[in-house]
Amino acid sequence: MSDHELRISKIRDGTVLDHLPGGSALHVLAMLGIDGSEGTGVSVAMNVPSGRLGGKDVVKIEERELSQAEVDVLSLIAPRATVNIVREYDVTEKKRVERPESVRGVLACPNSSCITNAGEPVETRFDVLDDGVRCGYCEEIIREGIADHLDVA
Repeated sequence: MSDHELRISKIRDGTVLDHLPGGSALHVLAMLGIDGSEGTGVSVAMNVPSGRLGGKDVVKIEERELSQAEVDVLSLIAPRATVNIVREYDVTEKKRVERPESVRGVLACPNSSCITNAGEPVETRFDVLDDGVRCGYCEEIIREGIADHLDVA
């Protein structure tokens, strides 16, 4: 594919999530609560060629900029992702995601004995490790498949 060939057209205003691991775009959309019923444009390219990743996903979300909390969770699914803010067809901000020290209320603990799964009004809290996340209550560690534990409504 040449530099001037586009698989997805440009967006006027919104967010472009680039360098997502191949096959992760649908998890990213679920994490963001995007199911297509919002009425805004969403473009998804999956498993497209990438010099840096081999294959990558790209998500373009029109008329929306991600919150820092959303970027923090994105960093768990796609630690090499870039977030591009687009205004009037130009990229006005471009940043790589940075992993936070912890995340709250976005992941479900896989330990059925954890207090967060006991019907108590307790918000989940996970400490971010180099190779995964650890529940702040029961110390259960998730190293693989973090996206499978997203607690999205």
